[in-house]
Amino acid sequence: METFRYIVKRVLQMIPVLIIAIIAIFLLMRLLPGDAALATLGDKIDPKVYEALKEQMGLNASLWTQFTVYVSNLVQGDLGSSTIYKMPVSQLIASRMQVTLCLALTATIFTVIVALPLGYMAGVKKDKLPDVLTRIFALIGLAAPSFWVGLVLLIIFGVNLGIFPTSGWGKTWPEHFEALILPGFTLAFSSIAVVIRNVRNNVVDVRNADYVDFGRSKGLSSWVISTGYVLRNALIPTATLLSMRIIGMLSGSVIIENIFGLPGIGALLVQSVTGRDYATVQACVMVFVIITLVVNLVTDILYSVLDHRIKLGDEK
Repeated sequence: METFRYIVKRVLQMIPVLIIAIIAIFLLMRLLPGDAALATLGDKIDPKVYEALKEQMGLNASLWTQFTVYVSNLVQGDLGSSTIYKMPVSQLIASRMQVTLCLALTATIFTVIVALPLGYMAGVKKDKLPDVLTRIFALIGLAAPSFWVGLVLLIIFGVNLGIFPTSGWGKTWPEHFEALILPGFTLAFSSIAVVIRNVRNNVVDVRNADYVDFGRSKGLSSWVISTGYVLRNALIPTATLLSMRIIGMLSGSVIIENIFGLPGIGALLVQSVTGRDYATVQACVMVFVIITLVVNLVTDILYSVLDHRIKLGDEK
């Protein structure tokens, strides 16, 4: 019951954040040069056609009127229509959502299965060869830009070796899976480096803690010490970091989807900003904000599960 009350409280706290985000993106889009009518018509513009299209799109109305119409439709569940794709934005978002979520999930899986074992091994083998090699790998991951990593992987595994597709999403789930490998690892590359360093440092600190020495003095097995004492406590701060990296990977999907030609929300956002598709941009940003808020909520709940000293709803 206490957990339920905490979740309800957090959801209510999300509402003002979402409102601020909606207002901010609405204003920012209208501050950009040009408008949706100009982007639709292109370079050769007939002034009469331009004015007629602006009137049809409601762009001649005052900013306040446009905002009230947008909010009124939003409250009714109407996200508007795309001026580029000529279809309801809700359908457009739904068709692109699975690509971005699958990409973020793939990147998260890569981060966990690569960073946690390497970080733990580096912490246990402090200052030995595995630790040195792991730290070098992490340093490369921190220094290499995502777009550069993506291009290198594309050239090696896509163009030269032909193991993975160079672009596109495919039509079947096996094709989707293949299409996600390179962009997923590219998106995860910097996160892997950050999490490796975090886990490694946490393991080093925890292994020197008094309660670990106490566990050893009681004659507990190395497995119990490693999993129940070292790994569990080392992962507590990593949980928060991982949630921040997931949020970062969602924003990074904007670049990665365009590099690998994936039809996700990130690619849609870039196309919509370029085409001044106000309704689609506002919906894309709103989706990213909601996902960010939900990830933060899940992280807080997970944190309380990993560390029983933390109770949901406790005032810090």
